[in-house]
Amino acid sequence: MPLFTDISHKKYTGNFGLEEKKHLFSRVFFGSTLQTYKQFENLSLDQAIDLILKLQAPPAPPVNYYEAQTPDTTGIKLGETWVKAAYGDGTINGRRRTSWRSWWIKNMITQTTNIQEKLVLFWHNHFATEVSSYDDARFAYRYLETIRTNSLGDFRKMVKAITLDPAMLLYLNGHRNTKSAPDENYARELQELFTLGKGPGSKYTEDDVKAAAKVLTGFRADREKIGYLFQTANHDTTDKKFSAFYGNKIIKGRTGVDGEKELDDLLEMIFSQNEVSKYVIRRLYSFFVYSDISPLVESNFIEPLAKLYRDSNYELSPVLKTIFTSEHFFDKELRGSMIKSPVDHLIGSVRFIEAELPKGNDLQNSYLVFNDLYTELEKAQQAIGNPPNVAGWQAYYQEPVFYKIWINSSTMTQRVRVSDTLVNKNFKRSNELINFNPLSFLKALPNPSDPVKLIDDLEFYLLHIKISPTLKTQLKKDILLAGQDTDYYWTDLYNEVLNKPTTNNTAMLVSRVRKLVTYLVSLPEYQLS
Repeated sequence: MPLFTDISHKKYTGNFGLEEKKHLFSRVFFGSTLQTYKQFENLSLDQAIDLILKLQAPPAPPVNYYEAQTPDTTGIKLGETWVKAAYGDGTINGRRRTSWRSWWIKNMITQTTNIQEKLVLFWHNHFATEVSSYDDARFAYRYLETIRTNSLGDFRKMVKAITLDPAMLLYLNGHRNTKSAPDENYARELQELFTLGKGPGSKYTEDDVKAAAKVLTGFRADREKIGYLFQTANHDTTDKKFSAFYGNKIIKGRTGVDGEKELDDLLEMIFSQNEVSKYVIRRLYSFFVYSDISPLVESNFIEPLAKLYRDSNYELSPVLKTIFTSEHFFDKELRGSMIKSPVDHLIGSVRFIEAELPKGNDLQNSYLVFNDLYTELEKAQQAIGNPPNVAGWQAYYQEPVFYKIWINSSTMTQRVRVSDTLVNKNFKRSNELINFNPLSFLKALPNPSDPVKLIDDLEFYLLHIKISPTLKTQLKKDILLAGQDTDYYWTDLYNEVLNKPTTNNTAMLVSRVRKLVTYLVSLPEYQLS
């Protein structure tokens, strides 16, 4: 556990320089680009956070890329979106799932100056569903858009929207929940994982789960409308009594279409408990700040932020602004204190090297090359859209190891291999590729012609923990100077390539840059955030 110098939510008044920006970017984005630093160069901390929390219009939906593989019998042509189309068949649905995953990967890579894509992953882990379970790409798209639309808004509205989301209705058996055979699956997770958690202040009972399940009877996923419907004949119209934890609340049974309104009564009852705000703030803290929560963090940071959350009517923006402008968030002990998730590692790597992305001229292969990145995430044990279970990925909640779960002999080897592929080869499908251009990358750096400053700059941008001066000197000599002792061997080579490029000098420069970046991203220090 870091030895924090200050655990409070009071405003940070220190320097907001490059080191602070690097820490902020590592938490609110999937890594940063060199362009990111330029975009925030002249902003104060408050201005930076306002920009980060200013969400943009949702991205255009995924499209039919698969026409050459599988003609779409529902009438969706190449380049048209399928998100509101008929289901089709299993083969078409499988292609659409690939389309959805590839689209999501691209959204993460091309994020701009706002936190939205990081929040989408946070809420996906919080309200976890597995597309392989409910198996409808249209529902997967709607589920992600439900999260995206509500990511910074009223959490109460978000919980209601998720409760009625067709993906969730199928995933947690809401569609099987009837008055004659109540299914407690969603009612349990609504309280245990989505709102109240399992902390010391969460005292709901098994009878509360049973009563909530009766409230939730009658809701169904509607594949035709790609939404939900309420079947009055399947709704339990009896009164539902809850425990002392909820003040012995009785939710009056309603008949007909009014039965759907019992959901509002249930959520109002749950949100009357302060534990909801504490639980969500703990989850946010573990995701964005630090994995472990000490008693001091609970009392000095979590509880005041939970009160702010309640006072802000469960709007997330004021809470995140307070977190990201707090003295505690910028504590030096927090910098480089967590292990990158596979998504942070892979997407952040693609973003930092500012890889050339597929142009989309060949729509099929453009989508498939992004899907190749999904395959790498799957190997690294973070397959977006398919977390291991309804609790999400263990690294975000499993005490006491937390983020250490991401790293083992297999996943570390995979990380090094995928970094090597990004830097030295590329991800390619026909003419569509994700490609590292060393020359463009060098030109964007502050001091590319000076080998000492070049290594210092790469150390800064890539690593949260500094490497030794001895290692940096060795890297300079062995890689940039190719065994020579004088810095001008690199400087002259760089200037030659810049002013009088030839096949030979360009190849020499490119080879050295690839070797240097490859070495740095293979270091244990690169795995930290």
